[in-house]
Amino acid sequence: MAGAEWESLEQCLEKHIPPAELREVKRILYGKETRKLDLPSRAFEAASREEFELQGYAFEAAEEQLRPPRIVRVGLVQNRTPLPTDAPVAEQVTALHKCIEAIVEVAAVCGVNIICFQEAWTMPFAFCTREKLPWTEFAESAEDGPTTRFCQKLAKKHDMVVVSPILERDGEHGDILWNTAVVISNSGAVLGKTRKNHIPRVGDFNESTYYMEGNLGHPVFQTPFGRIAVNICYGRHHPLNWLMYSINGAEIIFNPSATIGALSESLWPIEARNAAIANHCFTCAINRVGVEHFPNEFTSGDRKKAHRDFGYFYGSSYVAAPDGSRTPGLSRSRNGLLVAELNLNLCRQMNDIWNFKMTGRYEMYAQELAEAVKPNYSPTILKE
Repeated sequence: MAGAEWESLEQCLEKHIPPAELREVKRILYGKETRKLDLPSRAFEAASREEFELQGYAFEAAEEQLRPPRIVRVGLVQNRTPLPTDAPVAEQVTALHKCIEAIVEVAAVCGVNIICFQEAWTMPFAFCTREKLPWTEFAESAEDGPTTRFCQKLAKKHDMVVVSPILERDGEHGDILWNTAVVISNSGAVLGKTRKNHIPRVGDFNESTYYMEGNLGHPVFQTPFGRIAVNICYGRHHPLNWLMYSINGAEIIFNPSATIGALSESLWPIEARNAAIANHCFTCAINRVGVEHFPNEFTSGDRKKAHRDFGYFYGSSYVAAPDGSRTPGLSRSRNGLLVAELNLNLCRQMNDIWNFKMTGRYEMYAQELAEAVKPNYSPTILKE
């Protein structure tokens, strides 16, 4: 069932597994149980009016003698595009701004400190089409474009850090395009930006037609609520990409994405969760929902018939912790806001238990990788 008719794995489990066994099933699938947050009733009422799902969970950490708990609430937003893809560009952007503003209002009621939207949230995910117009018209300046100004107002109004992934128009470098996430401080100032490091060349995902691999490395942003990084979409398939954000000090790594069921749904619950474990940090996996139909047919180069849509974006956004636990996912079919309360002390606690940073042989890897990228490299293979 790749489409919207199947709501979520969680609902399926709850429907078919007896309660006495369900807890053990969830323990094995999700690790240590996360506590449900007691979110305000008016938040659920507003979510119902705006027709999006609201869930909230908390991750616990052991009490320490010298450090108080470092509590932060993050919000993950998944949504479908509200207008058809052939609607005027300005109308599509305005409709998405309106949709997100309503969700952010609820996030504020829920005490969210840092909120992150899905990849390229201000537009359809048109990078399958290989067409330039009208899709490149969605591109904006990361520093002072209309979406950044919109997010600055939200950040300042709600005392909330906003992570806004957009299609960036780089006016300082020949008007070229990047897949970029703008990080806006809770003061309303633009804290900085990061760019998608890995560009897919898989099936319909023809994104190299629009932008190149990012050139900003692995920046980490210090906020009043913790150190955050943004690993955009396809970067989640690359373990070293997660690692470098962690090496630079990230405590929370957001993964805003746009991915479809037929391609990646079996990988989705694993990759961000594994990255949280391996890097002693929290990871936040975000995916859009719905099907986006485009005016013109396109092909994938994989012998499939020409078609007008990617397939089904399956949502299922979740948060994973460094101890291997994770929240249930949001719906596969509905707009949603997932609120997660994190105790960042858990990062160091898991580091002290597992010692991955201490036992990692980074100097050996660095030397061997430096050799492996040379044109005349010869792999170390021993033969009889």
